Amino acid sequence: QVQLVESGGGLVQAGGSLRLSCAASGSIVRINTMGWYRQAPGKQRELVAAITTSGSTNYADSVKDRFTISRDNAKNTVALQMNSLKPEDTAVYYCKYRYGPYDYWGQGNQVTVSS
Repeated sequence: QVQLVESGGGLVQAGGSLRLSCAASGSIVRINTMGWYRQAPGKQRELVAAITTSGSTNYADSVKDRFTISRDNAKNTVALQMNSLKPEDTAVYYCKYRYGPYDYWGQGNQVTVSS
């Protein structure tokens, strides 16, 4: 089992910045992918950004050039720096840890961007 604890999020005005952090603990394996997903009311959960242990990243087109994902493999943490936030970025953001066919999810943090 893997446990994920998220922090960060909150309320910010459009154009502002927020940082999300996620710490993984438990049965951590050396090769894994960590990432952030979000779900807005009435919409499906979608990928925001992901990063492998080797540092390869993948971003949703809607957040490229605004969000940056990073990780610390020694501490099993992943962070999402969100800049130039827009009202459409409002959602619950979830941290995900994946290895092989197994997915683990954090509890979710609300991010609200006011116009």
